Amino acid sequence: MNKNDKIYVAGHRGLVGSAIVRSLERQGYTNVIGRTHKELDLTNQKAVDEFFKEEKPDVVVLAAAKVGGINANNTAPAEFAYINMQIQCNVIDCCHRYNVKKLLFLGSTCIYPKMAPQPIPENALLTGPLEETNEAYAIAKISGLEMCKFYKRQYGDDFISCMPTNLYGPHDNYDLQGSHVMPAMIRKFHEAKVNNKPSVELWGTGTPLREFLYVDDMADACVFLLENYSGEQHVNIGTGVEISIKELAETVRKVVGFEGEIIWNKDMPDGTPRKLTDVTKLHELGFKHKVDLEEGVKLAYDWFKENVDNARM
Repeated sequence: MNKNDKIYVAGHRGLVGSAIVRSLERQGYTNVIGRTHKELDLTNQKAVDEFFKEEKPDVVVLAAAKVGGINANNTAPAEFAYINMQIQCNVIDCCHRYNVKKLLFLGSTCIYPKMAPQPIPENALLTGPLEETNEAYAIAKISGLEMCKFYKRQYGDDFISCMPTNLYGPHDNYDLQGSHVMPAMIRKFHEAKVNNKPSVELWGTGTPLREFLYVDDMADACVFLLENYSGEQHVNIGTGVEISIKELAETVRKVVGFEGEIIWNKDMPDGTPRKLTDVTKLHELGFKHKVDLEEGVKLAYDWFKENVDNARM
């Protein structure tokens, strides 16, 4: 890539896309563009085609998606499948037809089988049944990365994919009806502290093991792959370090400063029992994360406090 390439980041205002924009700009890329949903509806094939025809981006990062936690995925699976596949089909095909020289497609580690080997290597994809609570989203994301692979095979397009682990940081979604575990905890503990509540209720048993990556580390990894990788196989982006949800809750409670009780609602689902990525491939390519969990939670909480009036709540 050249520093003056026109780089279109789809989803540039979200958790992932905004971090990638920050990373690109930190590293000297001077022509990064984005469009809000109002300006460009990526599910509208005609509108996407017109955008590519007019703007002719050199590089595209596809970070736009309909996302959410267990509750959102459980209650609207058809929407998660349909909307995400619409976005992917429209953008990926336009990247081919308008001769985009590099495309990075971002998936999610939920694409892997529920009982995948741990840590999860890239070649575990499509080797077993998916986790039921996010099956629709996972199938959509699998279709996207497979499309990139097929366009590369058939046409030689330089389309690559990466699979980030659980992300958190600035511009996260704090709406408790659709948020992931980290922002949900930050909001719950913060509001309980502010309102002097004696306890906070969290879902499940607290026993599942998860991996968390600060979003700016993920963004730096994405730029690294854009600059250094053209392989057909997707690449896991993570830390290779896992923590239980119960340990995570204690870390967030400590950072927020909430001193009340944590009540675990064991009638609610846990999701996948363990999910840790094998990041050997990423490390061998030459990239490793920098921000540890407690430091990252502090950064995320500081952003939340400063932007509580404008955050997605």
